[in-house]
Amino acid sequence: MAWLGLILWAVAAALLLPLAGKSADAESTEAAGALPRDAETARALDRARSAFPGSDLPVAVVVYVREAGLTADDRAAVEAHRSTFATLVAGSSVGRAVDSDDGKAVLVAVPVPGRGAEVGATVERIREEASRGPAGLRAAVTGSAAVEADGDAAGSGVETTLLAVTVAVVAVLLLVTYRSPVLWLVPLVVVGLASQVAAGVAYLLSRHAGVTVTESGSTVMLILVFGAGTDYALLVIARYREELRRHRDRYAAMAVAWRRSFPAILASAATVAVGLLCLLLARSNDVRGIGPVAAAGIAVAFVAMTTLLPVLLVLLGRWVFWPFVPRYSADTPADTSADPGRGRRAWRRLADAIGRRPRVVWTVTTLVLVGLTLGVFGLRLGQPVDRMFTTEVESVTALRTVERHFPGGASAPAEVVAAAARADDVVATAAAVDGVAEVVRVGVSADGRWVRVDAVLRHPPDSAAAKATVERLRAALHAVPGADALVGGGTAAALDTERGASRDNRLLIPLILLVVFAVLVLLLRAVVAPLLLVASVVLSYAAAMGLVGIICRAIGYPYVMPSLPILGFVFLVTLGVDYTIFLMTRAREEVARVGHREGVLSALVVTGGVITSAGVVLAATFSVLLVVPYVTALHLGLVVAVGVLIDTFLVRTLLVPALAIDLGERVWWPARPVTAAGPPTVRSAPDGGRPRIRSAPAP
Repeated sequence: MAWLGLILWAVAAALLLPLAGKSADAESTEAAGALPRDAETARALDRARSAFPGSDLPVAVVVYVREAGLTADDRAAVEAHRSTFATLVAGSSVGRAVDSDDGKAVLVAVPVPGRGAEVGATVERIREEASRGPAGLRAAVTGSAAVEADGDAAGSGVETTLLAVTVAVVAVLLLVTYRSPVLWLVPLVVVGLASQVAAGVAYLLSRHAGVTVTESGSTVMLILVFGAGTDYALLVIARYREELRRHRDRYAAMAVAWRRSFPAILASAATVAVGLLCLLLARSNDVRGIGPVAAAGIAVAFVAMTTLLPVLLVLLGRWVFWPFVPRYSADTPADTSADPGRGRRAWRRLADAIGRRPRVVWTVTTLVLVGLTLGVFGLRLGQPVDRMFTTEVESVTALRTVERHFPGGASAPAEVVAAAARADDVVATAAAVDGVAEVVRVGVSADGRWVRVDAVLRHPPDSAAAKATVERLRAALHAVPGADALVGGGTAAALDTERGASRDNRLLIPLILLVVFAVLVLLLRAVVAPLLLVASVVLSYAAAMGLVGIICRAIGYPYVMPSLPILGFVFLVTLGVDYTIFLMTRAREEVARVGHREGVLSALVVTGGVITSAGVVLAATFSVLLVVPYVTALHLGLVVAVGVLIDTFLVRTLLVPALAIDLGERVWWPARPVTAAGPPTVRSAPDGGRPRIRSAPAP
């Protein structure tokens, strides 16, 4: 059977690995990807595409500045540049030169055709041309095309770097965990193979299942496969090592280890995968696309670590653990938590301390977590364009220059598409809206049906004042009879994205909690324990967001993307509950053997080392997102890494065991742990204390 498993994996690898190399080709770069499906901005964009072909192209906004005031030579140079720009963007119409009120700056808008690298190359040529002006005339390029180009340049080679750093982090942690020159290679090779198979699956989902695969979705999938896959490997190997001391035959040892670890790993993977699939109900395309892609990665990691990894470990034999090879001994105790030779003295001391004063432990821990949640007030929802990168880029500095000399929204006006027959009323109504600085009639569609009008806002495009202006503009234009006006543009897109994220939070957070609760009920066959665990992970999530708020406020990145709360929630709740699943499934097994209080403490001791290692590995893998030069990646990496560490060291280590002990056997209500020997019976303690669960004798 072991060799059959290897053959099946070889076939799967042969079929899917070639597709992994094509996964980047399947990634969507659609500009409207983050928009809610029914948002007005998305409808305005669709209408503009059909009525005004090319109107959806990214725009390079060239700003020229001379602080002493523009000269005639400057204006002549700008006109010469406009002619050159027209040749660089053949087929696109270069905008007119727009002077600032102070006479010190001029703007030129250049629509840039193409996608991806083509946009970046054209923007670079525009920058080179714009720099060839009279001495003292400064030029810089911003706009959506420049932001896209700077993003591509900043992220160039990031995927390779991310993969290399992830592999290095996992390798180092496995070396430290196992202290073996050989053993660490086995899970690393398996998780590496799983990541490539998952990339192939993502490609198939994109091509044949209509799933939107984005760069962020691919990145999250890669990190999840490495993080969660390594966690599953740690659990399998830890249980296998235990059983090798009890069984002479390594096949028998793996059979027992697999049987006892599989339910917890399955519950963990199912919780994460089903929670991620809940994102399919999100309104935003990019958030919705992350769900199935990341869930596929979890499924591949689960299958690899429960099929391929056990096969390799068994075939390689005991020597793979060298120099700490587990030897069979008929005297190996059933209570491995009491074995001082297994490096568990510290966990035993911690368990004893929790057992002496459980109520004090969980009360203090809860207060600490509640205190951390207050830091969430340091975060600001909505990420301005000039705060997207962790490095300084020209598109951001140029945007600040534009804002100093022009109305705040000059670089990203509100784009109105309305019925051409009511063009005059639309222009007049838009001009009368408070917060609109200027209204420009851009043109009429070829069939004469639609008119395009740009409304320049007085405030910066990402500001709350600009969003309020867009709301007033929409209300006013929707009231114009027969205009059928739709308002889009950058500010409108940000507004619609925030509203979509708010709706997703209200719908998905309760749904994900319900999914997690259902999985825990099925796994533990109890109601009280699942309620306890769900409440603990929610508190853990709130504490993590609060601590991240404190950190981001301190380092200058308090503005977060609207989708961060829901993405952080789905990852932290589903991944965070993993560790309590691993703890409580072992506790259920131990409680049936030695009683409730000692069973919970024994489970903490036995699982302490491996779960802590798993938490550190998962936190470290998500922390590699900090090498990506985007603030959104920084935020997501911090939220998950901090949240996993809180779950590992506070929730799973202190809060859950202390609460379980303080509640007593009620935590397992309405079911009770059973063993293979038969159902448990309750016996009064001889000292009159709490009853103890004992296994009934086998029939």
